[in-house]
Amino acid sequence: MPTSKRPRLPVVAVTGAASGIGRAFLAKVASSADFRRVVAIDEQRGDVSDVTWRVLDVRDPLLANRISDIDVLVHLAGDYALDAEPAERRAYNLRAAQTVLTASAAARVRRVVLVTSAMVYGAAEDNPVPLPEDSAVAAEPDTGIVGDHLEIEALVRRSLRSHPGLEVTVLRPAAVVGPGIDSVVTRHFEAPRLLSVKGCSPRWQFCHVDDLVSALELAALGVVSGVVAVGSEGWLEQEQVEELSGLRRFELPAGLTFGTAQRLHRLGITPAPATDLHYVVYPWVVDCASLREAGWKPTWSNEASLTQLLELREGKHAVVGRRLSGKEATLTAAGATVAVLGTAAIVRAARKKRRV
Repeated sequence: MPTSKRPRLPVVAVTGAASGIGRAFLAKVASSADFRRVVAIDEQRGDVSDVTWRVLDVRDPLLANRISDIDVLVHLAGDYALDAEPAERRAYNLRAAQTVLTASAAARVRRVVLVTSAMVYGAAEDNPVPLPEDSAVAAEPDTGIVGDHLEIEALVRRSLRSHPGLEVTVLRPAAVVGPGIDSVVTRHFEAPRLLSVKGCSPRWQFCHVDDLVSALELAALGVVSGVVAVGSEGWLEQEQVEELSGLRRFELPAGLTFGTAQRLHRLGITPAPATDLHYVVYPWVVDCASLREAGWKPTWSNEASLTQLLELREGKHAVVGRRLSGKEATLTAAGATVAVLGTAAIVRAARKKRRV
């Protein structure tokens, strides 16, 4: 009897492969038997062996020539530093995504996988918990990182119309945690008190880097496609978070919270726009239906992810997303308005510096 041929294993390329989530994913697929070959793309050579390194800027129009032998491209190169200059950060992220999509279509890459965030659904007091995966994108466009994600997803939609032969999968993780992750959410837990808005209670869902990496592998193999939410099962109530963390909440009216945060942002004192605070006071829990139906299960629970996040925050202090020095942290922690308005000391210090 004739034997059926096994399908040809795909060649996968990873951008941003030298560090961060890109490196974590590269290390995973480098040892996987599901890929014929693994290509690592970054501006500098990384430390993962048994892969083919191609050193170039992902924004280089010549990228198409360097991926002509690729079946699947997983795009993980991006600048999501909270303290980056917003216009420069956005220009980099959009140019990188645009180049990847255009080059992939030109090189006849079968599939592109990108990561944005479940933040694109928006965080709102009346959000259903959990949000269905096909919920409308309702986040407010702004100068923050969520604005970058919205723009990148708009690029994807345009690319799908322009290049109908290209398959694009977008992963939208919940609040990512793990070694090396620095975000509005992780800095929220560096404060001495947890900010909350009177009358509202957030629900907390995390996505550990390990689980994001395993979901990326399924997306690269085409097991899941389209828009895919990623996160731990279920969620934590605010009371559970307070019990696990040992941190107490600090409640303020919504208008005062967001108004003050926006003024601090305009002064250049805090890195993120006030709209980013929505993600630590309102729910944006997602239902990971596509991955669940594919048989995927997260290995990290919300409790375990939060526990590691709390361990990783040791020695770090932040208020409204702004990292504090040791002296600033002591001053701020002593104030009753420590979660948001303890920044009065920071405001005065910033003004003094400007006058010097």
